[in-house]
Amino acid sequence: MIVPSSFKPAWWLKNKHLQTIWPSLFRSTFLHPKPERFRLELADGDFIDVDWYENRSHTSTSTETVLLLHGLEGSGESTYIVGLVNQFLDQGKSVAVKHFRSCSGEINRLKRCYHSGVTDDLQEVIQLLSTDKNIIVDYLVGFSLGGNVLLKWLGENHSGHHIKAAVAVSVPLMLEECANAIEKGFSKIYVKNLLKTLNQKMIEKKKIHPDLTDMSDDEIRKMNTFWVFDEAITAPVHGFESAQDYYNKVSSRQFLSKIKMPTLIIHAKDDPFMNEKIIPDDSELSHLVKMEISDRGGHVGFIEGNMPFYARYYLDKRIPNFLDNYQSEVK
Repeated sequence: MIVPSSFKPAWWLKNKHLQTIWPSLFRSTFLHPKPERFRLELADGDFIDVDWYENRSHTSTSTETVLLLHGLEGSGESTYIVGLVNQFLDQGKSVAVKHFRSCSGEINRLKRCYHSGVTDDLQEVIQLLSTDKNIIVDYLVGFSLGGNVLLKWLGENHSGHHIKAAVAVSVPLMLEECANAIEKGFSKIYVKNLLKTLNQKMIEKKKIHPDLTDMSDDEIRKMNTFWVFDEAITAPVHGFESAQDYYNKVSSRQFLSKIKMPTLIIHAKDDPFMNEKIIPDDSELSHLVKMEISDRGGHVGFIEGNMPFYARYYLDKRIPNFLDNYQSEVK
């Protein structure tokens, strides 16, 4: 079902770009515990790093665990991740943060990297956490690209896990529309910043895998749209025929009707990474999916508060609340 959100933007942050940019500029990234970082060795010879925050105030048999998935070029240090980690720890839950390949500060070993549809990695990480670390994941939360991966994974009906409920925030449900929308107006600045780091990673990866692309380092640096990057890198490296084929196959909107787990999607109509065309009809949602839509909120922003510099972060309240009450919220 699609319902209006209870989110009310701060009067001093009603602009979609301010909502999006504010946390990266002014939000504290202080974590009261330091995580334990461990490396999961994957079956294909690569690795994924996970930051682990064990809540020691409860016994291991009673503590639930939340697995967080960051967005494009994010990490365990992203402000939205840090805020939610603190919130869950305060509530007695343990938290694991999965880094996508090459996002933990070290380039991954293989030519393949990560993209919006890497559900095989998510499946393997959940299994390895259980078998290698004795960590049973109870809940999943994904942001932006991580939210797309999460929703696609849920729709693919993977089995053999103990997940109870999930939340996805600011998800690019239709990648083609998002790749077009983010090229307009001020939103181009997001593309520039994201591609700056993505392009540099590809230059570093090319030193390890010279057959990654025929492009020179200068040509890689000059890639300035997601269409160009996905056509030149994402699609050929990951087995897609083209950027269009990639967008068509991994966009999560087509998987929403197949989800069999209580799931909340949080979305703002003014998200500068996308447009309103990506919002599905109610008929496209599984009966276990609840989509909350607000007019404002930006991209992974959702900032409230009556006084400037005394912001409140709606997601830190709404996400734990849903996970604690998913049985009554989605029937």
